[in-house]
Amino acid sequence: MRLIVYNPETLNYEERQLTGWKAVLHFSLMAVAAVAVVGAFCWLWFVKFGNDLPKTAILKKNNDAWQARMGVIRHKLDVYEEPLSGIEARDNEVYRLIFALDEIRDTARTDSLLNPMQALDMRLNAFQNRIDRQMSALGEVALVAREAGNMVSCIPAVPPLLPKKGTYHLSSPFGTRVDPVYGGLAKHSGQDFASKVGNPVYATGDGVVEKVDFKFSGYGNEVLINHGFGYQSRYAHLSTVDVGVGQPLKRGDKIGEVGKSGKATGPHLHYEVLYRGTPLNPMSFMDMDMPVEEYRAMIVKRRMENAGMRPTAASLGERQKKQGTNGRQ
Repeated sequence: MRLIVYNPETLNYEERQLTGWKAVLHFSLMAVAAVAVVGAFCWLWFVKFGNDLPKTAILKKNNDAWQARMGVIRHKLDVYEEPLSGIEARDNEVYRLIFALDEIRDTARTDSLLNPMQALDMRLNAFQNRIDRQMSALGEVALVAREAGNMVSCIPAVPPLLPKKGTYHLSSPFGTRVDPVYGGLAKHSGQDFASKVGNPVYATGDGVVEKVDFKFSGYGNEVLINHGFGYQSRYAHLSTVDVGVGQPLKRGDKIGEVGKSGKATGPHLHYEVLYRGTPLNPMSFMDMDMPVEEYRAMIVKRRMENAGMRPTAASLGERQKKQGTNGRQ
């Protein structure tokens, strides 16, 4: 093995020949020194300065690219979330409520133990399921809407009595009151119309008679009309009942007369509006200032239709004149 060394006596670099164990020792020292330098460089580069290994750097770069793509997808989902939630809310709170359809509930869930990719995949699937479910729900609403052209006439939206001043007065309102028989606070599920016995009572919307009951207690003589779309109306404490179960009715058809049957302290009509079995305030559905002439015209029209006659403007006007002279219908 040849080695170049500096000779201080001649002040020159001279070539020397190393043989045997000296050559082996020198080579070993050179190898150890090279390994030490490389090791020190690696320690400084990867440990001290925190640089990544080439493979790690490539994996991190790929991971950053995927994270960026996932971030874009999450952002798009966030953007689409608001309008989809709005559609779902309008469907449940407006459309399905109007047509008495069951609420669509969200069954999607997020598992916090999933990794980001699995969580995003689950969110995408849930989003797609929500879209599919909403399309089906809106299709159901559209189908019902096409078949519900008469819905306006079905909602109980007029007073159950001729709204002529002096022929009635509003007594016990909807809500909590003192029970007139037993005393103490009790929930009153309807609106009472104090009136004299025999005052006619009319259907407040199109429907079918669901129940007719005759009792000496409670509601007394009672009629329950099913208007469809989740709505019902109840007429209680009647003196007479003019309809039977299963009978179809139109708004303005006479169903009975005011009385004081059942648990009543005086002659009055107890009137209820129910939606899906829950009593609502009837005053929210009717206009007590409805013109008397308009109400009478509705009654005359129904009487003539029931008699198989086609009402005309002249006949309606003539009947109204007669009703005006008679005092009440």
